[in-house]
Amino acid sequence: MIEDNRTELLRQIKDEVINLKTSPLYAERMRNKAHCVIGEGSHCASIMFVGEAPGRNEALTGRPFAGAAGRVLDEMLATVGIVRKDVYITNIVKDRPTNNRDPLPEEIACYAPFLDRQIEIIQPKIIVMLGRYSMKYLLEKFGLGAELTTITRMHGKLFMAQASYGTLTLMPIYHPAATLYNPNLKKDLAKDFELLKGFI
Repeated sequence: MIEDNRTELLRQIKDEVINLKTSPLYAERMRNKAHCVIGEGSHCASIMFVGEAPGRNEALTGRPFAGAAGRVLDEMLATVGIVRKDVYITNIVKDRPTNNRDPLPEEIACYAPFLDRQIEIIQPKIIVMLGRYSMKYLLEKFGLGAELTTITRMHGKLFMAQASYGTLTLMPIYHPAATLYNPNLKKDLAKDFELLKGFI
């Protein structure tokens, strides 16, 4: 799939999400004059990061991982020589849940088809699942739900899956925001990022 075609297909997703009046979060986005957050980065990325949902900074800017957790993500990428613009970063849920609460099952169900399409368009070699919500959704989507346990046990493990375009690797890691509350997790996060060198 050529890049121009990918760009157009991703633009279609953005337009659909902007006008997604059936979303449980649409009215709040309009009331707050906030942005939905579709994703950013290379449309031909071999590495895709999937978080759970935008926070306050993301809703203000329309960019994924634009706040303190984003700075941690950028720092981790830099430690393994990866430039942020060369990967693709998105979330399952494309609008900010009220007061940064965890996304509800119906919100995940509403937005997940857009993530599925993003994966099909970008065709990454590896999807890095940031936190338990993206881990649960993506492992179940690719038929690996039986492997699910806690993020503490699963972070840094590589799972092989079959996508429509070929073999795909899935890797759960701690959400970068977790290191803001528990700095000890940063060592684990850095170790997991080392595994990405094989996918550049």
